[in-house]
Amino acid sequence: MTRTTLPRPVDIAAVFPELAPLARTTTRLHPRPGTPTPQESSVGGPLLWPIDDPWPFCEDPHLHVAPLTTLADVRLKRDTLTAAWKRPRHPGVNLLTPEEDAIIKRIQAGHSWTDEPIAMIPVAQLYARDIPDLHPPLGCDLLQVLWCPFDHPEEELPKAKLVWRSFSTATALLSNPPQPVAVQSGDYIPEPCVVHPEQVIEYPALSDLDEALREQIKAWQAREKTIADAGNFAYSFGLSVAPGWKVGGWTSFSFRDAEPAICPCGTQMQPLLRIDSTEWDGGSGSWIPIEDQALNRNPDLSYTPPWEPVMVTIGRAYTMQIYTCPASVDHPPVAWMQ
Repeated sequence: MTRTTLPRPVDIAAVFPELAPLARTTTRLHPRPGTPTPQESSVGGPLLWPIDDPWPFCEDPHLHVAPLTTLADVRLKRDTLTAAWKRPRHPGVNLLTPEEDAIIKRIQAGHSWTDEPIAMIPVAQLYARDIPDLHPPLGCDLLQVLWCPFDHPEEELPKAKLVWRSFSTATALLSNPPQPVAVQSGDYIPEPCVVHPEQVIEYPALSDLDEALREQIKAWQAREKTIADAGNFAYSFGLSVAPGWKVGGWTSFSFRDAEPAICPCGTQMQPLLRIDSTEWDGGSGSWIPIEDQALNRNPDLSYTPPWEPVMVTIGRAYTMQIYTCPASVDHPPVAWMQ
């Protein structure tokens, strides 16, 4: 199924022509639970990984949290709760059976800390043929993103690794990649999702505009919006930066001050991939794809709401933005919680 974003409620570049030259395209990934293969673009799916290519492990310091869990237990907990939510419920009857309750309590008890190297896990696999805003280096047509499923001291985020490759050179494939001996929590374990790429136009967040234009937009919002359509006329939520997982485009900041990401070489880095805790929220309803609007209005009673298909949570439902240096693919990426 495709995913289709409605045209913006207002052509903001017609209202403010100064925005027109600042327009950028971004590719919304629209990840939804499925069974992707290594030959497909995906979020949290299997990677097209050559058998002779060493699998990445993280040996960096991790923030100590307790208790730990395992990848298998995260999957088991989700499966158990998903099955429980699907059953008919009656007043006064527990959601979980005694057997299920014992499983959840065992998982919640967790595991003790480990200092072993942690095998990284797949986060995204993006083929250039599917993602128009993915601009791979010469000779490459596939981006693979992995991370260590633990917070790291620098940004209190998982440590990400980017791998660029040519899919035609991956012939003999690794079928059973290493699994981490432990993970911090289920927050950093993406559900396997197929993607439905869609290219849309974005404009800079208010924080990226010069002060004069920023104040003009704020004044226009105050004049135009009503209680009924406040979200549609809110530049930050309905007219500038799209929510959800996406490639390229503009970024937005929430709890941290807006600032450019600068590579140690002095070059301003560019947004590559945004990992979002939700596909939309109460303030960004105009971005809900046409195909998901009925489900959003009438979400079924399920363990996972439709706006959290990947089941990844960054901080307090923030985003993780990965930046790369346009000067060289060899310069390390930067990841910020925003």
